[in-house]
Amino acid sequence: MTRPAVLCLQPLPLPARQAELSALYDLHGPEADLAAVGPSIAAVVTDGHAGLSAAQVAALPNLRLVASASAGLEGIERAALDARGIPLTNPAPALASEVADVALMLLLAGWKGLPALERHVRSGAWADGEAPLGRALKGRTLGLLGLGHIGSAIAARAQAFGLRIAYATRRPRDVPFPHVPDPRDLAARSDILAVVVPGGPGTRGLVDAAVLDALGPQGLLVNVARGSVVDEPALIAALHARRLGAAALDVMWDEPRPSAALLAAPRLILTPHVGSATRDTRDAMAANVLANLAAVLAGGPPVSPA
Repeated sequence: MTRPAVLCLQPLPLPARQAELSALYDLHGPEADLAAVGPSIAAVVTDGHAGLSAAQVAALPNLRLVASASAGLEGIERAALDARGIPLTNPAPALASEVADVALMLLLAGWKGLPALERHVRSGAWADGEAPLGRALKGRTLGLLGLGHIGSAIAARAQAFGLRIAYATRRPRDVPFPHVPDPRDLAARSDILAVVVPGGPGTRGLVDAAVLDALGPQGLLVNVARGSVVDEPALIAALHARRLGAAALDVMWDEPRPSAALLAAPRLILTPHVGSATRDTRDAMAANVLANLAAVLAGGPPVSPA
């Protein structure tokens, strides 16, 4: 029996899952000559970084599915897929819980000033007096810029800490939280602003100087989405000028080599894009890709459309 042909532009996160993919399908890698093999390709496995261009889509006349191995879809030419009715899937449901955990870790560390507290102990300053008093978290407002799978998981966790929730999306959702569609207005009513929107041209620089100023000198910015969503020079300037209280970022512009200017910014916590970085979650993400391939290539609908 002939195996369906799949163009694999980005290997699955775990070797065992990639081996499973190879056993099930006739794989072609990024170096494939699409002029020769393009007509045979039924599906593409990629992610937001490897992407899929409009030219590549045009070279795949029998394409039935694009399965992303990452929640980020910014490098994938969605308009070219939509024009042909080709479904695009991503594993956001599989990683939402893990990313939400990282967001809460950053939120707590940023709000409570964890790095400064640790320095107070390690430097010996504790022997000379207690650290400055901090701020209570309960009763504060968390603004969620985005309320998809990840944003909803963050909201559920945040409510357990006694946080009030408000959110910004293009259209209101059926949730018991205030909908504040303008990011600047959301920042103005929030103590903490968490960024969970997709990356790409439509959200590039969405969190700009005006949003940061609205969040204010007591506010905390948390970004677990994409670095491109935040105007990084504006963020650096706001931190230096104390127009923004603090920031905690899992994503940034120049990954994996963040700029010296960012690294030198005060009251800034950085983690190396670890939102989904557990073996359990990466395995679930890969399993999601395999499940979508199996479903669509068997003639059914996607398991988790984008």
